[in-house]
Amino acid sequence: MPKTNRRPGTFVVSTVSSDAHTWNLVFLQLMLEEYGHEVVNLGPCTPDREIVDACLATRPDVLVISTVNGHGRLDGLRLIRVLRAHPELADLRVVIGGKLGVAGEAGREEHGDALAEAGYDAVFDSDDALDEFADFLGELRPRRRAPAESAA
Repeated sequence: MPKTNRRPGTFVVSTVSSDAHTWNLVFLQLMLEEYGHEVVNLGPCTPDREIVDACLATRPDVLVISTVNGHGRLDGLRLIRVLRAHPELADLRVVIGGKLGVAGEAGREEHGDALAEAGYDAVFDSDDALDEFADFLGELRPRRRAPAESAA
């Protein structure tokens, strides 16, 4: 099992609403489970609202968005704006990776910059994206969560 510096966590894995691919989601689920994490896999073509609802219900440590259809930048920008509009998800770690554009190398850096500026905590769009994601997992630390309100 790969080494991590943190306790196992909960991850929600999804793709953007226009992406019907599943192999990338299954791969990520298996990778995260190998690291000892619990994974909620929302599957392909997941509407933004369903992703928000899953994050509100699950309160994952990280939301992982993976896309291979080339529309990750467009759909990803819309999704992160929807997510960040919810105060309950303001501190949720959200990462995106895969094929973020349709022009190949052209625009790759701008795609990543735009997604990071919009609110993603990390963007994985290089030839070494899987290694970078593994490094991200190894460096991940738990977030401080607000203490639960005591019941009256």
